[in-house]
This record gives sequence, C-alpha cells and structure tokens, in this order.
Amino acid sequence: MTDLLSNPEFWQYLSIPVIAAFIGWTTNWLAIKMTFYPLEFVGKPPLLGWQGIIPSKASKMAAISVDATISKIGTVREIFQQIDPKVLATHIVYSVDPRIEEYVDELMLKEHPTLWENLPASGRRLIYERVRKSTPRLVDNLIDDIADNVEDLLDIKGMVIERLAADKQLLNRIFLECGEAEFRFIVNSGFYFGFLFGLIQMAAWYFYQNWWVLPVFGLLVGWATNWIALNVIFRPLHPKKIGSFCIQGLFLKRQPEVAESFCHIVTHEILTVGNIISAILEGPEGERARSMVRKHIKPLVDETAGIGKALTQVAIGPAGFAALKNQVGEKAVALSKTSFNSPVFETDRARAVESIMVERMVALSSEEFQELLRPCFQEDEVKLILVGATLGFAAGVCQLVFVFGGALF
Repeated sequence: MTDLLSNPEFWQYLSIPVIAAFIGWTTNWLAIKMTFYPLEFVGKPPLLGWQGIIPSKASKMAAISVDATISKIGTVREIFQQIDPKVLATHIVYSVDPRIEEYVDELMLKEHPTLWENLPASGRRLIYERVRKSTPRLVDNLIDDIADNVEDLLDIKGMVIERLAADKQLLNRIFLECGEAEFRFIVNSGFYFGFLFGLIQMAAWYFYQNWWVLPVFGLLVGWATNWIALNVIFRPLHPKKIGSFCIQGLFLKRQPEVAESFCHIVTHEILTVGNIISAILEGPEGERARSMVRKHIKPLVDETAGIGKALTQVAIGPAGFAALKNQVGEKAVALSKTSFNSPVFETDRARAVESIMVERMVALSSEEFQELLRPCFQEDEVKLILVGATLGFAAGVCQLVFVFGGALF
C-alpha cells in the first residue's frame, strides 16, 4: 500500500476523475452564470463579448414567462376583481378625505383667487362639506366604470413585459428564485457526473494512451454533465414508478413551492395596485381612462355649487366655471396616480391576488408548468453545452501536457 501511494503514476491516474469532477462542476457553474450575467453586454458588440442569455433577450423572455403563466392563471377581469373595486374606491376616499380642504383651496386660489379670498369662512366650510359628501359616490361610480371596461383599458401582458424588460435584475430574480434548487443541482451534479465520467476516462487512458483520449473525454465530460443535468430537471414530465421509487423531473416535483415563489414576486412587485392603475392611465388606452376619470369627477363642481350654481356662474363667468370643472378633472387624474403609494394597502391587495394565482398555478399541467423555467435554457442551450465541451477539451489537453507530459500529435 505504501509503495502504491508513493508511486507518482498512481497519483497521475487518480487525478483524472478528480480533474473531470472539477471540469463538470466548473462548466455547469459557468453555464448558470452565463445564463444570467452580465446584465449588459460586456465587450465589443456584436460578437466579441457576452451578455447573459436572459438579459440579452429580456423582452422575449418576459413575453414567454407571461404566456406560460400569468395568461393561464388569471384574466385581467379576474385579477381586478380579486383586488376588489369596492376596496379600491374606499381606499381612494380614505386617502383623499383628510386633504379635501387643501385640494379645494389649491384649485380655487389658482382659478379664482379673488372670489375665494372674499368668500366668508362659513361659505368655504359649506363647500368643503359638499365636496366631502359627494366624493364617495362619484369615486364609486368611477371605479365601477373602470371595472366594467378593465379588459379594454389594461394590457396586462404589455404591462408585465415592459416592466421586466426595463428591469433585467427583476427578470433574473424570477428565474433564479423559482429555479434555485434546480440551479444548485446543476452545479453540484457536474461534480458527481464529472467524477463518474472521469473513472471511465481513467480506464480508457490505462488501456489506450493515445494523445486524443484525454482531450476528447474532457470534451465529453463538459458536454454530458450539462446535458444530463438539464434533462434530470425536466424529465420525466410525469411521475413514473420504478419499483418502490417514483421519479419525476426535479423542477416539476416542486410545482407547489415554485408557484408560491413566482406568484409572490409577480403580485408584490409587478401586478401591484399602483402599477395596474398606472398602466391603465398611461397605457395604450390611457386617454380613454383619463377621460373616464374626468367625466365622473367633473360633476363634483355642479354638486358643490348646489343651489348657488347660478350665482357662482355669474361670479366667475361660464368660461371660468367650465375651466374650474376641467381643473377638477385634471386634479382627479393626478390623484388617481398617487393614491396607491401605501405599502400596507399594496401588500394587502397583493396577497388577495396571490392566493388565487398560486391555486391556479399549482393546477397547471406538467407540460404547461415546465414552460416557466425551461425557456431560459432552451434559448441558447446548444451554446451553453458547447462552452462546456470547449472548456472540457481544453482541460483534457492540459491534463495530457502537464500531468502526463504528453504531446499533441
């Protein structure tokens, strides 16, 4: 035994599976890193350099993610109803009510400062109370109108794609958090598979010491470890009984866990109430939505003027009265964009949407569910495997030259 351990040739042969394990681990680790990083292109475009596969195709990957998940687990109307229009209306009124006097003062001092400054305090208080009393009903009508037309007003796919394409870090997070266990398996399995291939490589080298054996086996290790790991994650699609064991693709076995992770990110960081309202007001049908806000809030001026409407029109003129209504409408649009900045409210509504989305995502078929993660590999899977094979070949050459003192050709 001592003679064996002191024999340099023994250590040379032993280094083969060890180096193969290192090659497998390194190539798989590098494949994961190259999938997600760097976020921006590093080098000289278009060929000399690299950008992570996911960030380089952010819009396409975001679209695939939406088609594979959100479009199948909740329609625009269902998501909006889950947020609950009545709760939205109540929150708007709750947010606006403490500042009604401030808003009325701001508008009147801007449009008709002389009239407002000379109005008795009792007259101002009367107007404040009329506004406060009329606001809840008008806001309810507005939210009901938006809810009835939300499918036309909100392009949820476009909203999500735009958000993820603009925030590559968030897009990466969705894949990294949902596939955390699978990515860890890919990296670690490279070591174990690499070691097993290395044992075969060692036997082949023992019986056939030709210059090409180590480089070619290195190439096979780099290629095979990536290929096997990817297939173990997604295959078989459905559970299969083999004796007392039940096997299924690793990612597919974690469907409930992944559903919770994915839906939490989507509902708390993308499909938030604030983002949805912003997308409605600023999206393709934004002008229509803003017109709806103005239409429902402008009557506030008529109701506030009440029996004194005629006198008010005389005091500020028909043009001034119309201008005041327009200003009220524009102020309502501005407030609609800023009324949902409460983290507590956002979180509460996100949880309401999250619950139904998780339930439906868990119910997806294996074929549908795998599309959440599979595309991030499919895009440039061949390229990643070729990188692994190239590194494995280079490592085999280094083994031949520096460990065994061989020469190429």
